[in-house]
Amino acid sequence: MKRRDLLKMSGLAALGAAAAACGGGGGSEAAARLQFMFWGSAFEKKAVEKMLRQFAERNPGIEVEPLFTPDEYDVKLNTLVAGGRVPHVGYVPMAMSFRLAEQGKLVNLFPYLTKYPQLAGYLPDAYLWYGPDKMHGTATANEIELLWYSKAAIAEAGIAPPPATAASAWTWDQLVENAYKLTVDQNGRHPDESGFDPGQVRQFGISSSITYGAAWYGFLRGNGGDFADGTGRRCLLDAPEAVEVFQNLQDLIYEHRVMPGPGQLAATGDDVPGTNILLKTKRVAMVVDGHWSLLDMNESKAGYGIGVLPRYAEPYTASQVAGATSVFAGTGHEQEAVELFAFHNDPRYVDLFAQGLWMPQEKKYYEDQAAIDSWTKNAGHPPEFRTAVVDYARDHGVPDFRNRVRNLAAISADVLTPALQEIESGKRPAGEILKAAAPRITGMLQGWHHTQAL
Repeated sequence: MKRRDLLKMSGLAALGAAAAACGGGGGSEAAARLQFMFWGSAFEKKAVEKMLRQFAERNPGIEVEPLFTPDEYDVKLNTLVAGGRVPHVGYVPMAMSFRLAEQGKLVNLFPYLTKYPQLAGYLPDAYLWYGPDKMHGTATANEIELLWYSKAAIAEAGIAPPPATAASAWTWDQLVENAYKLTVDQNGRHPDESGFDPGQVRQFGISSSITYGAAWYGFLRGNGGDFADGTGRRCLLDAPEAVEVFQNLQDLIYEHRVMPGPGQLAATGDDVPGTNILLKTKRVAMVVDGHWSLLDMNESKAGYGIGVLPRYAEPYTASQVAGATSVFAGTGHEQEAVELFAFHNDPRYVDLFAQGLWMPQEKKYYEDQAAIDSWTKNAGHPPEFRTAVVDYARDHGVPDFRNRVRNLAAISADVLTPALQEIESGKRPAGEILKAAAPRITGMLQGWHHTQAL
């Protein structure tokens, strides 16, 4: 992540002062003034701040100060931890959450499960464990990966929309076939037509990240592969099942020319417009992205539709694609902070679910019809949402490997991300890159994180 803003000491000092003012790092016991630290888009900022106001209204005597931190979140949070000025509750990047928990920086929430029954009814993969009976938080929401599409682009191409049920999911070949029809250069030619200009593409058919693990993990599992073996000690990215998935992704860019390569979507510098903007402007017709995009889609009136991902042998999608939410230790207001933690993603009180930002963690919101309707039966959730999201998540979600692999931060920085970036560059076939990277990853693997049934 970019670090130049860290050198702007005035901004960093203000961040630390905000944390101190809210009682972090040993503030006054008398004042129940909490801080909630979070990241997100402008729409998410507005929604989270509304949630915090609702909590304060329902809990007289407790004030909550939002600390919206959209950039360099991990750098700034690490700085606050090092300075003893931690927030009370907040988002924590997933890999960082395990490290902080093992260092005693996060509250063990396991004893609180009996006091807050709704927390005990979560989906099993929502809990984040750092040892037996040691739970340092939960994934903030049960987000999954989906295939978003522009209704206008689909209509102009004269093709059927991506299927909204797992049973009818496109095969990979069907995805490629339709991506050809949706890819158009400035002269109206498609990639399989003579004279097509790949340097002047007006609309790409598909965009799916190669470097973002959640985007391809469902494909990998659906093709019979995985990131590591059952022990979590041997990397499997050099197996034929994995090589096929990554070569197919690379081929979308360089063989089929239906997907943008590095830099082709950036408006300025390295900044790529959000999925809602890509679809609204028809720069891309279909995008693999997370459920959290729904809020921005609705706010920007993107004219979107939702489909399930294309399948291999099985129709899978990555689930629990989120950062952690945790309670920080040593703030002096642990009980009040746990109250906020229990409240912050409860659909009974918080409208972030009905707005489309989050998916619930409690099992009943995927099984009980009345509970399902309570967050999905509104104008913000399109008709296909029940099958394309609720049923798909319940029956075909596989927990994101990034929530479960020990030492992933180092693995990603040293080996995995550079390898994926090289695949994205197209300079060598995916198989060559993965066969070199997998043994190095194996040498760094330390197993899967602890899991525990309640």
